[in-house]
Amino acid sequence: MQIIEKNNKESRSKTGIKNIERNHSAAIDSDYLRQLCLECGADDAGFVDIERPELDTDRTDIRRAFPRARTVIGFVSRMAPDNIRSPLRSIANVEFHHTGDRIEHIARDILKRLRDEQGVRGVYPSMGFPMEMDRYPGKIWSVSHKLVAQAAGLGQMGLHRNIIHPRFGNFILLGTLLIDAEVKEQSRPIDCNPCLTCKLCVSACPVGAIGGDGHFDFSACMNHNYKEFMGGFQSYIETVADSKDGKALRKEISDSEHGSWWQSLSFGANYKAAYCLSVCPAGEEVIQPYLENKAEFKKEVLRPLTDKRETLYVVKNSDAETHAVKRFSNKQVRHVPNALRPTSIESFANGLPLIFNRHKAEGLNAAFYFKFSGFDQKELSVIIKNKMLKVAQGRLADNADLSVYADSRTWIGFLRREKSLLWALITRKIRLKGDPRLLVKFGKCFPG
Repeated sequence: MQIIEKNNKESRSKTGIKNIERNHSAAIDSDYLRQLCLECGADDAGFVDIERPELDTDRTDIRRAFPRARTVIGFVSRMAPDNIRSPLRSIANVEFHHTGDRIEHIARDILKRLRDEQGVRGVYPSMGFPMEMDRYPGKIWSVSHKLVAQAAGLGQMGLHRNIIHPRFGNFILLGTLLIDAEVKEQSRPIDCNPCLTCKLCVSACPVGAIGGDGHFDFSACMNHNYKEFMGGFQSYIETVADSKDGKALRKEISDSEHGSWWQSLSFGANYKAAYCLSVCPAGEEVIQPYLENKAEFKKEVLRPLTDKRETLYVVKNSDAETHAVKRFSNKQVRHVPNALRPTSIESFANGLPLIFNRHKAEGLNAAFYFKFSGFDQKELSVIIKNKMLKVAQGRLADNADLSVYADSRTWIGFLRREKSLLWALITRKIRLKGDPRLLVKFGKCFPG
């Protein structure tokens, strides 16, 4: 009897394996997959084939993360709007942290169900951190969640550069899974953008990162809102290392700032603002109070954030500083180094659009040509015209207004304030052809 029972168990086991293989060889039913995602805790989900053109810019990184990837699943988890809207950042950040943790649990549960029920393999990239910090300051994330969410029909990017879900608004966090199976019916982007272009996010941003004309100042947001992430931490450590003693350090960093750093390092990094999410009224479930009484909505949601006394962290002589001083006299301005410091010629080129301060480029219309030699050989053309920037590989014009010929290590050292420009010019490690005053004007467009 024991031998018969053993053979029956083995037979059932082999049958189960065959069923899983058979299920895995066919495309997954999209209704089944969506319901599975909802049962695991997602509030909405969509599916995108890896070959879709919307993923062209991320496909290489996706396959690096999971070479077997055939479908990308995007999903959202709702946040509590009143927490995010609180002017007390501890209340807002606890919701960010809790929902971020929930995203990871949901993703893990979805993959477990798919593995057990369909024999599907996959991975779930981090919602936020940890990321590939060996690439910093380059692209440290493995998958662009916003890109996936748009392709999966989970919303569109608003003026504030956050995804707005048609139902939940921007009070969501995004998750992504990469699986090695096809899905029968693909999701498609929604056909309209829920963004109202009400420009409340423009009014709320304390450092002017969001322009009413659609311009976005990445470095302004990075240096203030993300101060206790990445580059801001590097600046903090360097300040500690460079201080002669405790008394000197206290002149640079207040007790409350030390406490804020300790809290971020102990409990998770905290956003300084994220006010653009707080004030956004878009989305079926959150729009009614705004439509009923716009003045009351601004008084209840916007004013507590704009009236709040707080420290704003900006790069000296930047557009962010100009905006903060002019717009928010009730807030204290503190100067910080730019968190986006290049480590290579590639990161220099990629970083220029991110740290470009358009208002500092007022009146400058010039073409710059850079030729780098040494360990990192590259040619770049940079054109600044009408307060707009264009960066391209190679030489765009024969007659640039200023040509810069530089040893790549020397140039990076100069940008990081580790090498003297005067020394570099005397030793001809950096050579200029054209009006040298243009280099000064060029630098003012990229403060810090």
